[in-house]
Amino acid sequence: MEKVSFDEFQKIIIKVGKVKEAYKVESSKKLMRVMIDLGEDGVKQAVAGISKYYSPENLIGKTVIVVTNLEPKTMAGYTSEVMLLAAFNDTDLSLLTTDKDMPPGTRVS
Repeated sequence: MEKVSFDEFQKIIIKVGKVKEAYKVESSKKLMRVMIDLGEDGVKQAVAGISKYYSPENLIGKTVIVVTNLEPKTMAGYTSEVMLLAAFNDTDLSLLTTDKDMPPGTRVS
């Protein structure tokens, strides 16, 4: 396993977000567009391969953890501005969240 220095890790900005809207990407079986409130950073779009594990209506209002400073990436014609963090194995996927109510935009460390 490749090691990352503490200084390198500190460059990653991880924040709490609140899902405001979610839509299945019609041209894909896997992808979903998720609009995430990040407080002072505004609402950002994530495009993620989570349609097999979540329905759009089950995501609305969910607290999620996202990486906010990745370069944008276009998938199926939509730009992903942030990355949802999740735990996954061969059979399931679970979006990361908080165990207490935290406001959108709260920094994760």
